Amino acid sequence: MTIDPLYGFVFLGLFSPGPNVILLTSSGARFGFRATLPHLMGVVLGVGITAGLTGLGIAALLRQAPALELALKIAAAAWMLYMAHGLWFSDRRKKADSARPMTLVEAVLFQWINPKVWAVALAAASAYPSDLGPWLEGIRLGTAFSGVNLICCLFWTMAGTLLTYLLTTPTAWTIFARVMAVALGSFSVMVFL
Repeated sequence: MTIDPLYGFVFLGLFSPGPNVILLTSSGARFGFRATLPHLMGVVLGVGITAGLTGLGIAALLRQAPALELALKIAAAAWMLYMAHGLWFSDRRKKADSARPMTLVEAVLFQWINPKVWAVALAAASAYPSDLGPWLEGIRLGTAFSGVNLICCLFWTMAGTLLTYLLTTPTAWTIFARVMAVALGSFSVMVFL
């Protein structure tokens, strides 16, 4: 019995730091594991949908429409900068009424403009193709990405939750939040590379 190398590639692509890892770790640290679960499940579902659509060929269609691709990049960069701004100024001690983890729907929709997910999905579709038709290839990629990403998301959310024990002072929280904000903000620039 051999394991499809697609799974190892997807694991390395999704486990490594990117916008989802940063946001889930930060949310776990700020709001806790249970409160972050809708965000986590939205990432898992959204990544699977994005990968499945890649298998159906939607990425090729996006490349045929450069204006649409540029609009998606601008939207991705703007949204990541907005979230990085929120992280930079977050205060764990003061939870404003509007402070909350990302919802399931918000997390699903974010995957549509998450450049890392698109990059990993495109690379996986081209590097590890199968002899399946487009629909079955879409299902294959979607389930592989969702299944592997569930493990990655659980790990990073739990890591953030455990960081709560180290982030007991306002200074520790501020340093953590600002490092995460800078990391997330850097991905907004990488969208255009």
